[in-house]
Amino acid sequence: MRHFPIFVDTRDQKIVVSGAGECAVAKLRLLLKTEARVHVFGRDAHDVVQGWAQDGKVVYEDRVVTAGDLDGAILLYAANDEPEQDLSVATLGKAAGVKSLVVDNLEASDFITPAIVDRDPVTVAIGTEGAAPVLARKIKAEVEEMLPAGTGILARIGQGFRDAAEIIPQGPRRRAFWTSYYFDKGPKSLAKGKGAVEAALHYLLADHVNDGAAQGHVTFVGAGPGDPELLTLKARKALHEAAVVIHDGLVPPAILELARREAQIISVAKSAFGPSWRQEDINALLVEHGAADRVVRLKSGDGGTFGRLDEEIEALDANDIAFDIVPGVTAATAAAAAMGVSLTRRGRNSSIQFLTGRDLSGFAEHDWRRLAEPGAVAAIYMARASARFVQGRLMMHGASASMPVSAVFNAARPDQRIITATLNELPELLDGTDPAILFTGLATRAAKATLLKEVSHA
Repeated sequence: MRHFPIFVDTRDQKIVVSGAGECAVAKLRLLLKTEARVHVFGRDAHDVVQGWAQDGKVVYEDRVVTAGDLDGAILLYAANDEPEQDLSVATLGKAAGVKSLVVDNLEASDFITPAIVDRDPVTVAIGTEGAAPVLARKIKAEVEEMLPAGTGILARIGQGFRDAAEIIPQGPRRRAFWTSYYFDKGPKSLAKGKGAVEAALHYLLADHVNDGAAQGHVTFVGAGPGDPELLTLKARKALHEAAVVIHDGLVPPAILELARREAQIISVAKSAFGPSWRQEDINALLVEHGAADRVVRLKSGDGGTFGRLDEEIEALDANDIAFDIVPGVTAATAAAAAMGVSLTRRGRNSSIQFLTGRDLSGFAEHDWRRLAEPGAVAAIYMARASARFVQGRLMMHGASASMPVSAVFNAARPDQRIITATLNELPELLDGTDPAILFTGLATRAAKATLLKEVSHA
């Protein structure tokens, strides 16, 4: 990040614009939304600039800006639409210690002005480091649709009510109060006018004051295979509201970034070959934070699929801590999508088994005879360490050495890899350390025709 976004207090501050033509008008329209004193210098002022000067919105002087004009200024815009003149103005700014923006010249500028969605006092700034203005405009349009025009009114009314809301203890109870106001009671009352919104705030405050002690809650959220776009809307909402996020080691930073900045982020990563959290310690951590805070237990994939979900739920039940479950996209589903195939198909397999390669006692035993039958399909989790065991069991029970097998590494992530081979090559297929889903009896669309032909002649 080259340009760090900040919001500058412009109240009663001086901002200088060099240029009074059409180029300057575009910047001035934005600057007039601030509470700054805007001084404009330039020849042959645009009619719009002259009108603003007559209305007292800007101070305009029909001349070139000089070094003395920058005394007390906090920002300088070089908007003459003359490259050499703008660079000269920027030089004046540097000498005076004033941050300068040269229109259409990123390298000569000390700052950039982002695309802005204005729902005063709610302001959303969108920047692309000058790389993609068209993209910034598209994002701006989408955010404007997302934020109703009344958003600013709700924020103003809420701002005036902050002192009254201090009666609610800080933490989950106060966050719950403001969440209910901004996303439920406030918007519903806005159509009836400001008075209705204020009345709703008072009723809401009374309800939350009488709620008693804060009650904790744990939401088990399936983080999916790693692509943030595969998160459900409910999962995103839970992350946004959580005070504490307890996550698995396979949850990527891009998903953790969706949590509130104030949230406490705790990793409980497990490793087969290094320091690792014990399940009983994870349970104790959930109980500790879940007793009073809003907690998200973020599990890779879907928590209910080989995620030891029941063990953690039982710990919460034993301590009377409420919970709910937000399912996620499990790795097998994402892996099949990456391969371009369905998990079931008429005439091929009417069922699929989700298996684990290992359990608490070591290698996991299954109905290998059924899994070895022609047309049988299985998705095997945690298969990397048990690849040779799976191969041996399948072949022992009659599976062809040319049975198609596929491995998807890091499914739905930027470094995703897909390999299709045969059962005979299985151990080599899963060599490495990346997380993988193994499919037996299933090939990628590109490899399917060749491999199935080989299987039919085996």
